[in-house]
Formats: sequence, C-alpha cells, structure tokens
Amino acid sequence: MRTPHHPILQYITLVIAALFLSACASGPPKPVVDYKQDYDFSAVQQIGFYSDSGEVVGDNPLLVSDMQRERIREALRQALEGRGFEMVEDAADADLLLSWHLLTEQKTDVRTWNTPSFGYGIYYGRYNRYAGYSCWGCLHRHTEVTVYDYTQGTFIVDLIDPDMGKSVWRAVTKSRLKRMPSENQRDYDEAADAIFASFPPSPRAAE
Repeated sequence: MRTPHHPILQYITLVIAALFLSACASGPPKPVVDYKQDYDFSAVQQIGFYSDSGEVVGDNPLLVSDMQRERIREALRQALEGRGFEMVEDAADADLLLSWHLLTEQKTDVRTWNTPSFGYGIYYGRYNRYAGYSCWGCLHRHTEVTVYDYTQGTFIVDLIDPDMGKSVWRAVTKSRLKRMPSENQRDYDEAADAIFASFPPSPRAAE
C-alpha cells in the first residue's frame, strides 16, 4: 500500500540540511569530484561566496531557512579555512568563488518478497501408504509489496574562476533527504569536510 502523503509535514521536514547532513553510522556520503585538469590550483589563496549561491530547484523545491543557510555557509567556510584557504567577504578579492545548490527529485521505492505459510500435505511412502508431513516445497506463498515515496537530493558545490566565469572544481553528493535534520553544527562541519577532502586536487604527475 502506498504511504499516504502529508504535504505540509513533507514540506517542513524534508529540508536541505537533511541532504547536506545525511550522516549515518559510516559518516557523510562520499562526493563525486571533477575538476579542470590543467587549472593551477596552487595559485588559489582566497575564496569568497558566489552571490547567487543557495538555489533549490527540482520536483519538490524546499524552503531553506536563514538558519540552515548559515549552518551550511559556516561549515563550508570552516572546511576551507581548515585546509589553509582564506575566506573573504568581498568577491572582488577572491581567486575562486564558492557556489552551492540543491536539486530535488521525487523517487519511488518498491520492494517485494515472498512470505511462506506452513502447509500440511500427503506423502506416499514405501513403508507407509501415506503419511502426514510438513513440506517446504509445498508451502503456500504470498507476495508482500511495500511502496513508498521519498525525495532524493543532489547537493552540488562549485568553485568558479571569476575571470573565466566557469566552474573549475565540482563536488556532487546524492542522498535521500531525511525527515529529521540535525541541528548540530558539528554534523554540518563533518559533511563539509567530506566534500572538500580532496581539495585542492593533487598535481598530475609529469608524463
């Protein structure tokens, strides 16, 4: 049976922080990273926030509160400062501009499995004309089906060269949005550290 929808509850609880923080026992999800191979990241010292950062689009656009934006912004800032970069307020002073946005997609998860129910059969044997027995192969089976909808979020972080006007580094993290987002800044910090774990990219070995 399809889980009934409660639009107001879904709107309130499925928030961007749930993706950014989809931390579980094994930690935040590992991002997929891509970057411009011939870009000189060693020259990057100062990073600022892109003015249009924080857009939310997709099947189920979610309202991002000022508190959530501040937690995300602070986590990204600390992660980069922890890697030796200076975060600047004036974008004109930045070597790279940081932009993040969220894409949401409605998904459906369908799971089926067979459940046996014990039966009673008749067995014709060599020594007994017939005998009662419990037979696994003769069990009656019925199929259980569960269907429920969820929102998948794709959290994207770009580092943009202001002179080129193009992204030179991107990290993409996909996860199901949780219903109860964390309010702990440490959780946001851990997710941001995971995003920037491989930044800046290691120089390619000379061929």
